[in-house]
Amino acid sequence: MSDTPANSVTKFDQSRAEEYARQSRIALAGYDACHELSACMVSASLADISQARILVVGAGGTAGEIIALAGLEPDWSFVAVDPSVPMLEAAQENIANAGLAARVTCITGDLSSVAGDAVFDAAIMIGVLHHLPGDVAKRDIMRQLAAHLKDGAPLVVAGNYRAYQSQPLFMAAWARRWKMSGAQPDEIRAKMDRILQGAEPPVSQEAVDTLFTQNGFEHPTQFFASLFWGAWISRRRLMP
Repeated sequence: MSDTPANSVTKFDQSRAEEYARQSRIALAGYDACHELSACMVSASLADISQARILVVGAGGTAGEIIALAGLEPDWSFVAVDPSVPMLEAAQENIANAGLAARVTCITGDLSSVAGDAVFDAAIMIGVLHHLPGDVAKRDIMRQLAAHLKDGAPLVVAGNYRAYQSQPLFMAAWARRWKMSGAQPDEIRAKMDRILQGAEPPVSQEAVDTLFTQNGFEHPTQFFASLFWGAWISRRRLMP
């Protein structure tokens, strides 16, 4: 998911949606592990809830987090949101193939497309923050998430963080992921340029912490890392 539906239609168009499943697993070492662990963290956080309702923001693509969590929790239901039609259609196909279509409501749009009075037991947002330009957009989506969560509800957020230019060794290692997959030098440059196009990750771990703690959540705990990528879990701060 990106900052606006219009931008995601351009960035995550049909061609990118078609290659997403393979390309994302090269770009992110541990792609499946991150999605599976995210599901495990939410399941473990809500161990006493038998029929939870989960909000998944930026759900387009593989729907890996939904499929993993639905397998762990057979009575839970999901609302999946993404502004890119091709990406959401790819997710819907995977959801249907997993026999989960009846448990997942898909919404084309950004988080504002979710009914204002809808409240969820947990939320997952993977691969979204680094596509949002500037601090204001990142802050706003965290506040929107807080508004849709029950007090104490868990939130998992995953995405790239740190300024890319701050870690040249990570950048070089990242490019070699493509080399390992058989890409030639010109293709590697094109792949890296496409990944970085329009991306603006939080600049540090401290910036991630601030996004949580100043926008309705407790201090986050990181449970996964891979080069620039991180995944965190927190809870909606209890309201007095």
